Amino acid sequence: MADFDIVVIGGGIVGLSTAMQLSRRFPGKAIAVLEKEPILAGHQTGRNSGVIHAGVYYEPGSLKAQFCRQGSAATMRFCEEYGIPFEQRGKLLVATSADELPRMEKLHERARANGLEVHRVGKDELTEREPHVTGLGALFIPASGIVDYGKVTRRIGTILTEAGGTIMTNSEVRDLSEQADCVELVLNDGALLRARHVVACAGVNADRLARLCGLAADLAIIPFRGEYFRLGPSRNRIVQHLIYPIPDPSLPFLGVHLTPMIGGFVTVGPNAVLAFARDGYRLGDINSRDLWEMARFRGFRRMIVDNIRSGLAEIANSLSRRRYLALCQRYCPELELTDLHPHPAGIRAQAVNRDGRLLHDFLIERTARTVHVLNAPSPAATSALPIGSHIADIAGAHFNYA
Repeated sequence: MADFDIVVIGGGIVGLSTAMQLSRRFPGKAIAVLEKEPILAGHQTGRNSGVIHAGVYYEPGSLKAQFCRQGSAATMRFCEEYGIPFEQRGKLLVATSADELPRMEKLHERARANGLEVHRVGKDELTEREPHVTGLGALFIPASGIVDYGKVTRRIGTILTEAGGTIMTNSEVRDLSEQADCVELVLNDGALLRARHVVACAGVNADRLARLCGLAADLAIIPFRGEYFRLGPSRNRIVQHLIYPIPDPSLPFLGVHLTPMIGGFVTVGPNAVLAFARDGYRLGDINSRDLWEMARFRGFRRMIVDNIRSGLAEIANSLSRRRYLALCQRYCPELELTDLHPHPAGIRAQAVNRDGRLLHDFLIERTARTVHVLNAPSPAATSALPIGSHIADIAGAHFNYA
């Protein structure tokens, strides 16, 4: 007999959203969430920039574009309903050189294609809106905001447990075996759990769990560390909006940006430097297993070759605060080295296929008794509520729940 009807692996915002929405749709089912850390949202969810993205950048018609647009509105409604602080500050995408102006226009077209409200901002208006920011022009996206996603996740967890769900922290899945009538899960303390079905939302470990079920043969999760700095208290009001550069379309990351945080301070970042451990939040963190798995994966080696120039630049920016500062000074020239104070880094779990291509959209695969979220890239936190609904749709249909 199974201990639970559904076990969701992963206590980040995507896993908790999925579990909550499964519990609402199937109230008679016994649902548990397994989280390897002692707290919820301890990794990607709790270590990001806290931005509620509007959905400017994403290919029209993609799951990213759809879920981000829906998720932005849903996140703000959820925060209003449950009294979680958030602010709709709006985002300025700032062009700092002439070659960025055509890219800015393409972003304007894409934002409109994604159904967003977007305004062109000239140089004078930019200075009026943000006196400390310099640029040739900008796009203003009113829908962008900020929130503490850790608080959102913990509130979702409370909703789940109040509905009868179970959350088990300090519970890492060490092995997973799909049987004819259940899925057996071996935990870090040796305990054996049985579930009728499993939904894996395991972030940086998504590929490992999927391989135990015969999936993910052609991809691997590659960790990228995003390093942030926090500006000192004298700079808490240096910007009112979220200030972003015009992103390089050849890269999957958005570039270093200035973000007012819910706590009242401002962060700068992140960069995107290859990490040598899946939980490698510090520069010197190395995990031999993680490193060996990356090195032997053909797609990783191809990715390195294809992106050697940008990769080396990111490493140099990581090693030199002065280089990092120069990225910020492009649009906020008055910042100085003494303004940059340490702030916790984050890890982005990036799926890469065998050809070295970084996967940009959400990827979900299934076996008879499991559903695996293999890629949940940014803006996964913003999109977590509609993603959870989507996964619940897939699981309900696939597992033949009434």
